Amino acid sequence: MLEQVVITSTCGTSKGSTQYDTPIVEIDVTENAQDEGRKFQDNWERLACDLNRTVKGNWIHIWVKREKQPHICDVTATASFGSGDDYFRQGYIRLDEDTNRGAGGAYVFIWYRQTTNQTNALTDLNVSINAEEYQSLQQQNYELVSVDLNQGTGGKQVYMWYKKEGNQSNPIKNMTLLLNPDAVPVYKRAGVTVITKNLNQGNDAVTEYLCFYQ
Repeated sequence: MLEQVVITSTCGTSKGSTQYDTPIVEIDVTENAQDEGRKFQDNWERLACDLNRTVKGNWIHIWVKREKQPHICDVTATASFGSGDDYFRQGYIRLDEDTNRGAGGAYVFIWYRQTTNQTNALTDLNVSINAEEYQSLQQQNYELVSVDLNQGTGGKQVYMWYKKEGNQSNPIKNMTLLLNPDAVPVYKRAGVTVITKNLNQGNDAVTEYLCFYQ
């Protein structure tokens, strides 16, 4: 059995030792969107970084399966590299895709932690891309992740929101970032919630969607 390993886009690794770490038992690779949809349904966890990025080939992603089914219990974001080590030590996993990819600005990354205790899991995620949506989600008792996912690009302010209340029988198992537009209908057919609000809203960079599976 493999120990939990956090794989980063710079090929670094970190052996997990916190209450939020669940050992990895299998690793696999996909080369097309159709296979990605099936992986989600089989409760595999997708790492966000495209291993073929910048070379214009297939979208290639690493997937991991864990010893027990984890659920997402915490989310946060950073707009610099300075706090990364601290988050790794606290059991967070980084979605290895800059939400500002191709837009300049800050290097913004989303982080999450997992738990095998379903009662502590998140039950919903959302994104606001304007003031009206910000206010609406606030009124619906969503919790704000206070880092602007579009920071420094000259585009609109984009924020991630989450809930822990609601239907705890339907917790969030997996989350990732989707940059391949052809994968959107495939993911939706597989039951993945794709939040079709561009994280690069208001600039000409790569379209990115946050998505999650329950």
